Amino acid sequence: MKHVQVGNTKLAVYTGGEQGYPLLLVHGFPLDHTIWRAQIDFFIDHCRVIAPDLRGFGGSDVTPGVVSMEQMADDLSNLLGALDVREKVIICGLSMGGYVGWQFWKKHRHKVLAMIACDTRAVADSAEAAAGRRRMAASVLAEGPAAASSVMMPRMFAPDTYQTRPELVRQVQEMMERQTPAGIAAAAEGLAAREDVRDLLPTIDVPTLVVVGQHDSISTVDEMRKIADAIPDALWVDVPQAGHLAIVENPAVVNEAIAEFITL
Repeated sequence: MKHVQVGNTKLAVYTGGEQGYPLLLVHGFPLDHTIWRAQIDFFIDHCRVIAPDLRGFGGSDVTPGVVSMEQMADDLSNLLGALDVREKVIICGLSMGGYVGWQFWKKHRHKVLAMIACDTRAVADSAEAAAGRRRMAASVLAEGPAAASSVMMPRMFAPDTYQTRPELVRQVQEMMERQTPAGIAAAAEGLAAREDVRDLLPTIDVPTLVVVGQHDSISTVDEMRKIADAIPDALWVDVPQAGHLAIVENPAVVNEAIAEFITL
């Protein structure tokens, strides 16, 4: 890990590998770059892997208040500059990382070689969902990160995962609960305010892979299929025995799909 000054903040970022395409791994909420461990280990010999902690998470600085998806996308663009990454990147976003990916395409598409959208959404929050995120933000500031994990954890995995892989469930819960309250709250506020990007999807004219866990109750298969259908020539893979965190529940299938996509 290294810490890199990016505009008005400092981001923690893991970098590894010296050959192949730059692969930018963008984590979900309320997680950090370590959710990508299986992908980092797999692709380190084939790609230049870049796995940052987004603003407010992991080892990165916290910005209290509201951190928007647009701000996070700008952070990634500035991070690439600070790391002297001059090639176009493959941006791979999970859940919130996918929301950031849409904004990265909107604002910095000249830096995008290809896109991978993992268990994410294109629609904005409903008024009810946005209000729930804001309640979560207030609860986290008052009570700590467990107020977020208690809401998020029941929907993270396929039903069988809770029964057969309690250690994985525990690891993800611990990841959530080591985040800072202010960082979680600021991102939750940003998630609540994010825009609907369905009209953006048809403009994506780079190779795109859409990945979804078959049992994802947050970013459902039907919803993810609509995203794939809206993006010209997008490729699709649904991951068996996996929910919202397909990248850790069934990493072999996810890694194989990504590897085939980028023709390793």
